[in-house]
Amino acid sequence: MDLFDAATSGTQGTPRPGPGSPLAVRMRPAALEEVAGQEHLLVAGSPLRRLIDVDGPGASRAAPGSVILWGPPGTGKTTLAYLIASTSGRRFVELSAVTAGVKDVRQVIDDARRRLATGGEETVLFIDEVHRFSKSQQDALLPSVENRWVTLVAATTENPSFSVNSPLLSRSLLLTLKPLTSGDVRALVRRALVDERGLGGAVTLAEEAEEHLVRLAGGDARKALTILEAAAGAALSEVPDAPVRTTGPDDDAPDPGDAVGPAGTDGPGEGTDTPDSAGDDGPEPAETAEAPASTRPSGTVVVDLETMERAIDVAAVRYDRDGDQHYDVTSAFIKSMRGSDVDASLHYLARMIAAGEDPRFIARRIVISAAEDVGMADPSALQTAVAAAQAVALIGMPEARIILAEAVVHLATAPKSNAAYLGIDAALADVRAGKVGTVPAHLRDAHYAGAKELGHGKGYKYAHDAPHAVARQQYLPDVLQGTRYYTPTDRGFERSVTERLERIRQILGE
Repeated sequence: MDLFDAATSGTQGTPRPGPGSPLAVRMRPAALEEVAGQEHLLVAGSPLRRLIDVDGPGASRAAPGSVILWGPPGTGKTTLAYLIASTSGRRFVELSAVTAGVKDVRQVIDDARRRLATGGEETVLFIDEVHRFSKSQQDALLPSVENRWVTLVAATTENPSFSVNSPLLSRSLLLTLKPLTSGDVRALVRRALVDERGLGGAVTLAEEAEEHLVRLAGGDARKALTILEAAAGAALSEVPDAPVRTTGPDDDAPDPGDAVGPAGTDGPGEGTDTPDSAGDDGPEPAETAEAPASTRPSGTVVVDLETMERAIDVAAVRYDRDGDQHYDVTSAFIKSMRGSDVDASLHYLARMIAAGEDPRFIARRIVISAAEDVGMADPSALQTAVAAAQAVALIGMPEARIILAEAVVHLATAPKSNAAYLGIDAALADVRAGKVGTVPAHLRDAHYAGAKELGHGKGYKYAHDAPHAVARQQYLPDVLQGTRYYTPTDRGFERSVTERLERIRQILGE
């Protein structure tokens, strides 16, 4: 079970944060308007929207009876399941595929079936990590899905095509959740800073600290709020008598004196009086001058970059993904691979990873480099790069670092050629300059009625019938006869290409 599972049950069977619940639990959206990202799934009239917007009993019958939510961690799968139940007042039951067995599944379904038959009470069954269910466990869900005894909402981080049984998959609507954007995460963090369910204005984030947090989160809302909670707790614990908010609103919170900071550190309750600002112009006690977290005139503690690094033990790489450093490091990375310096290539790869760069962005740069800089000198480099990009999308971090490193080592140590790159650019330059000419008649499409009367295809020589499978005939338009775009190098595989190309051009009479 994850952070979103640490909750008690409300009157409708939907989870309600209990005393001392993690920030990620307390800040779970209570309404659609609070959901970060996933706009493509929440448009008016969408299947998911129909599941959530239920006007009355039985109205949900117009909505899908089973939904599989597929997406990376921290993108809102659990939250959407809660909203489906809470907005309609349906009973909510949650099972984790890690701990539940077939007996548990059948017990929940039997109970849901009985409640539906006797009192018309509908049940939302949420199964987290459904890909961990065995075939028999997934099969146990089929009758309830077919007969709509429950509204099944299953969440998975694995591709359902490989991890969910075909019968269950065919009876369910598959919805794909996208990673949150940096803007989504930033908005979520800023709301948690001021919301009474969150930190209630007890702290603010310095700009550098916020950027570092957003990078580290990597599109994961749960991770972002966990980092924020740790950093806020660390900052508040270092400022004497600072207000601490580690629980939800007062009606759900324990006695203020029982509030705790991150990692079990005791801290004063939110009702404690705040001291004068440590950053005011007036003289302050000597002991407050050393506090790493400063305070604003209002008494709000500011979490700076140093405090955040110390709280989560991850040093910030001085790297702005929207600024010059982003482009500088990316440029150095590409040029190091092009220059065959494998050590420098790995260094810049490490800097991008440590800075929280999206591994898919890195993988795309590697694919481009394989085609642009290695080219036909080692055609297998492109295969490696594409395979790496696919594996990164499938596996994710932190293991993706190994996949990226293998691709980088391959490219950096491979022979280099940009002959194909130069060739296509030269051909494009001619086309854009108007040097196109007419396609030779014997190469034109001749499959339709009347084509032969126009002379299309007449005289065409089928290459496989010619010696060496090379047919001597005109291929380029008249205006480009004799033009050569591709000039292979003598490096790597292109050395053999050069020899073969010379023989081909001799046969063609070029």
